[in-house]
Amino acid sequence: MNRSVNRNVKQRKIHMIILIVLILLCTILGGGYYLLKQTKENSEKTNRQKQSAQTSADSAQDSNTVEYKGETYKYNDHLSNYLFMGIDTRDAVDTYQTQEDAGQADAIFLVSLDRAEEKMKVLFIPRDTMTKIETFNPAGKSLGHTTDHINIQYAFGDGKQKSCELMKTAVSNLLDGLPIQGYCAMNIDGISAITDYVGGVEITVPDNSLEEVNPDFKEGAVVTLTGENAEQFVRYRDTGKSQSALVRQERQKTYLQAFLQKAQQEASKDAGFITGLYESIQEYTVTNMGNDIFARLLTASQNGIADSQTVPGEGTQGQNFDEYHVDEEKLKDMIISMFYDKN
Repeated sequence: MNRSVNRNVKQRKIHMIILIVLILLCTILGGGYYLLKQTKENSEKTNRQKQSAQTSADSAQDSNTVEYKGETYKYNDHLSNYLFMGIDTRDAVDTYQTQEDAGQADAIFLVSLDRAEEKMKVLFIPRDTMTKIETFNPAGKSLGHTTDHINIQYAFGDGKQKSCELMKTAVSNLLDGLPIQGYCAMNIDGISAITDYVGGVEITVPDNSLEEVNPDFKEGAVVTLTGENAEQFVRYRDTGKSQSALVRQERQKTYLQAFLQKAQQEASKDAGFITGLYESIQEYTVTNMGNDIFARLLTASQNGIADSQTVPGEGTQGQNFDEYHVDEEKLKDMIISMFYDKN
């Protein structure tokens, strides 16, 4: 009996680490800082069409049913949806006060928990997704809505609850009024903190993409990452080279695999490891989700991820920055398949 209990406790520890790593992944996939600049290329006609479509979607959401392609679908009201974000800022969150402190949500994904089946689905939202966002002046007065990169919606808040609420609204609007029950955002200083907490992470460098900026990261070299060099390893990319983000992604995978292995080792030796791991990043996070929600997600994580998708669309080069344009028809198909049941 004790052996069975100990095994269950160990499994819960491991799945809690996986959940924390999921949040960490959200952060390290962020691309870094860039200047805020609103795009003003969309016509009034396009805005009216999107607003009209959103009004129809909101009405359908209120009734919990939608008519789509000749069929009637009902929203799965057993779902609870939680927004996770990685923010490109530093320092303790409680020091943030204005838009200048807020930063941008450089990685965004939605975790949908089916409370009846105890299963999770994950929807990834590209940071450069062009969608309707609400803009504000530095004094906090609304300037109305425009179409721009979804990740800068976070920057029009305070870097805390207001920013998270703005993002929650923007993501919900993008997904036809999908209800979102909670949010969790973590900034990039969490990378160093979490790496140091596990006592460093040993990796084998997968390629030579970092050798010019740091000779220690020569392909094939075995390196121990600490709080001092972990961020460089997982975030640096040569923006002058095409598809450099894909090269960086391979380093991120290497880090995550090594981190998870080290965290599992530490958890097996220390019963208080998980609590300490969470506390090590707490000052870098903003959330309205209580411990009961994280515990529910933890339980569901033992059943794996039932579905994982990315908002459908196409990446293009905009006038100033990369843009990701959503395929509206495919998005509607995806929303129906992920969040609705045939009535």
